[in-house]
Amino acid sequence: MGKKVVTFGEIMLRLAPEGYYRFVQADSFGATYGGGEANVAVSLANYGFDASFVTKLPEHEIGQAAVNSLRKYGVDTSFIVRGGDRLGIYFLEKGASQRPSKVIYDRAGSSIAMAGRDDFNWYEIFADAEWFHFTGITPALNDEVAAICLDACKAAKKAGLIISCDLNYRNKLWSKEKAGRVMGELCKYVDVCIANEEDAADVFGIKAADTDVAKGEVNREGYKEVARKLAERFGFSKVAITLRESVSANDNKWSAMLYDGEDYYFSKKYLMHIVDRVGGGDSFGGGLICACLNGYDPQSTIEFAVAASCLKHSIEGDFNMVTIDEVLRLAGGDTSGRVQR
Repeated sequence: MGKKVVTFGEIMLRLAPEGYYRFVQADSFGATYGGGEANVAVSLANYGFDASFVTKLPEHEIGQAAVNSLRKYGVDTSFIVRGGDRLGIYFLEKGASQRPSKVIYDRAGSSIAMAGRDDFNWYEIFADAEWFHFTGITPALNDEVAAICLDACKAAKKAGLIISCDLNYRNKLWSKEKAGRVMGELCKYVDVCIANEEDAADVFGIKAADTDVAKGEVNREGYKEVARKLAERFGFSKVAITLRESVSANDNKWSAMLYDGEDYYFSKKYLMHIVDRVGGGDSFGGGLICACLNGYDPQSTIEFAVAASCLKHSIEGDFNMVTIDEVLRLAGGDTSGRVQR
């Protein structure tokens, strides 16, 4: 296997009605698994990295099914702690046209939310690793899990790992004020910051001028200032911001920007017809980490990350099941979608 990357967070059972049925119409729900950092681990395993996902899961068969969903794609699950009573659940209703997608969480009291700081031996977990990734979803679970994230960041920094964080603000989990306070402490250890067009404003009050996400208006120039302010505040070596312009639930324009402390790099923009957008940001993070570890130049890095994420929007489920060659083909300009024979 390639270089070792460790991700830490919650994997959940996803229950979704078939196709575009609404919750109240559904007679059955399809069961898959996913979660921010787990999705990143699967992406990296598919790209040939030694990807290790760390969490806490119940001993019972549903917990095991979550472990199996990761093993299926080559993710190392050997540091997953077993214990607690339940796997978190989220219900997904896919949006269509002008009706947005909807998520309902049933995750209170999950095994990872009940985890303690002594559950994880970070020095053992980070042995031989080069990169550590987490998201703002994980410390949002509760104060103890936030403390576990801080322990992990300190241990990763001491072990010389590169640390990336996707800000990933979730208003159903915590307030903007608390997010800003907790993430402000964690971001002191972060090297590579990933955000979408709203996260920096929600978490740190850093807003792009002339942008209205609800209207699908994204001012690319305004995000240069957002990235610069983030880097100045926390000392990030890189800031990557995804720029989603929502035409409707089915059709989005998708691009991103990378700031390396000196210059700004914008990707090409894709018009996507969406099959499943959940995990889109995570697939971007996985692509960005892959490109960085493979030593791509900044422009190639942001093109790879955006292309990887563009492809994810065409794939059912949380996981981005694509190869490096498929991403490079799209990043290189083959956007036709013609049959590959």
